[in-house]
Amino acid sequence: MKAYIFPGQGSQFPGMGKDIYDANDEAKGWFVKANEILGFDISKIMFEGTADELKQTNVTQPAIFIHSVALAKMASAFNPNMVAGHSLGEFSALVANGALSFEDGLSLVAKRAAAMQKACENNPSSMAAILALDDQVVEQICEQVDGVVVAANYNCPGQLVISGATQAVETACEKMKVAGAKRALLLPVGGAFHSPLMEPAREELAKAIEETNFNQPSCPVYQNVDAKPHTDIAEIKANLISQLTAPVRWTQSVKSMVADGATQFVECGPGKVLQGLVKKIHREAEVSSIN
Repeated sequence: MKAYIFPGQGSQFPGMGKDIYDANDEAKGWFVKANEILGFDISKIMFEGTADELKQTNVTQPAIFIHSVALAKMASAFNPNMVAGHSLGEFSALVANGALSFEDGLSLVAKRAAAMQKACENNPSSMAAILALDDQVVEQICEQVDGVVVAANYNCPGQLVISGATQAVETACEKMKVAGAKRALLLPVGGAFHSPLMEPAREELAKAIEETNFNQPSCPVYQNVDAKPHTDIAEIKANLISQLTAPVRWTQSVKSMVADGATQFVECGPGKVLQGLVKKIHREAEVSSIN
């Protein structure tokens, strides 16, 4: 069985999407439509912008979404048995399986990016990557630290990202090193994604999601919040709303897809980060990409 997987923030690169835009008129139409929906020329930033310009959350998230969805729409014989996305990628996955239209998906992604950016500016915070430490040890240390710090991204065994108030994250990093972490590295991000500090953004996005029309998906989406397959629209919406303050359970999601029969994982979007994570989670998996 084939699973299509969609990357999240961090996989952007200068020049992204230009080859898709040039491929045919239909692809060009999606970029033109995206510019209209967003109210600025994101195509120009994707094709000609610098790495710093692409790092801005209000640009990064829509850019990766557009790139990922365009690739899925252009793919020959695109017929997934299941889909999943890492954080932002979950929105791309929901367009790929027909639960959301391209237009509605992009509108939600733009609102999500704006809400997250606002939350970051109002409450300076950070994230850190913890390498080569057991998940349970990371969780226990986070619980022992004063202030907000939680496990945010379960990327693969031995690679977990923590998120929270800057001081609490820094304190946790020191404790992780003492506990035997190979590395505890602060990440160059503007805020504490997938932590309780994203609550204002979650509330803002919840209203937009509730007001958006979702369709019956063509196949299950394995969602970040619980790593389980979902086809029920009410459940999908609820999980999308919870996603901003809940951890990304990527390790668990891949294991669930494998348990349900997935043998091939096709990454659909810029970069190859997810392919690497899948191989670390399940060595026997076949990985490839549409890019």
